[in-house]
Amino acid sequence: MKKRMIVISGGGTGGHIYPGIAIARAIQKLEPNAEIHFVGTASGLEGKILPREGFPLHFIASGKLNVKSPLQKIKTLLKIPYGLVQSLSLLLHLKPDYVIGVGGYASGPFVLAASLAGFKTAIWEPNAMPGMANRLLARFVDKCFVVFEDAKKYLKNSVVIQAGMPVRQEIEDAIHESHKDDKFHLLAFGGSQGSRVLNICLSEAIKQGGEWLSDLAVVHQLGSADFQSVSEKYQGASCPVDLHEFIFDMPKYYKWADIILSRGGASSIAEAAAFGIIPIIVPLPAADDHQQKNAETLVVRNAGRMILQKDLTPERLISEVQSLRQDKALRDEMVQNIKSLYVPQAAIKIAKEILQ
Repeated sequence: MKKRMIVISGGGTGGHIYPGIAIARAIQKLEPNAEIHFVGTASGLEGKILPREGFPLHFIASGKLNVKSPLQKIKTLLKIPYGLVQSLSLLLHLKPDYVIGVGGYASGPFVLAASLAGFKTAIWEPNAMPGMANRLLARFVDKCFVVFEDAKKYLKNSVVIQAGMPVRQEIEDAIHESHKDDKFHLLAFGGSQGSRVLNICLSEAIKQGGEWLSDLAVVHQLGSADFQSVSEKYQGASCPVDLHEFIFDMPKYYKWADIILSRGGASSIAEAAAFGIIPIIVPLPAADDHQQKNAETLVVRNAGRMILQKDLTPERLISEVQSLRQDKALRDEMVQNIKSLYVPQAAIKIAKEILQ
């Protein structure tokens, strides 16, 4: 039997990379002799994460189009033709049986080149409001996979499958475990690269002190850019604070957490749903407000809280934490509501669709 070649394109942040890894692992589980390659950009986190996972990684030129800066748009537009040529060259070399784009800078040019060259293609869209690249790609690919039902209406394709969020096997394996103690646990992270806004707000809220810190324990992923400066703000904190530049073993901390403070990436929301953890979401402002729309899907279901970035202050954050902490009945209800959004075995479902 011919060994099948699958190429997964995309990256930039953990929110694109880890679902791609989950799909890759699911393919390997169903077809152990399948060969899986990733395509990304040199500027993304894939260069750090994927070598640890053992997958071959190829780089192409690409960048952000959905930005306000005209200069950034021009730089990206100049890269796209070169990225398409690189993509075509790589496709002719690898001759994949299937290409799936999981979002991020490399996904657009590589999936487009694969589709135009006649290869089988699909995209996976994590957000309730699809990004510009996937809205365009949907017209060219064979299939679209989505997390949120709301996304279907934006994708012009006859085959749109609501498959859910592919989470890593270690997430699936750990969701029934719990490591809690008598403290109230807050896990904070601003995505795989950190968030200066969240870092500053939380550190200032803790620096203020007060009753809200009683029996509170915090784990905070800061990202590399702010690690040194924000770490200094935590000196003398009157509650336990465990600081990390990057967390590779997220299941360990999901099992520990009672609530999460994070951005509104679909991957973070899905992992919170898998573990039944209430998120306080501060959406990253963007041209299409896709993170805000993700957060709104939780708020209307009473499955999470949202603070817009313009409204985020240490006082507002403390208020949200305390309102959840002091009402156990509300927390129990919200835990059940967010758990109901979790779709188990999403990666296997997508892998089956690809392999068939």
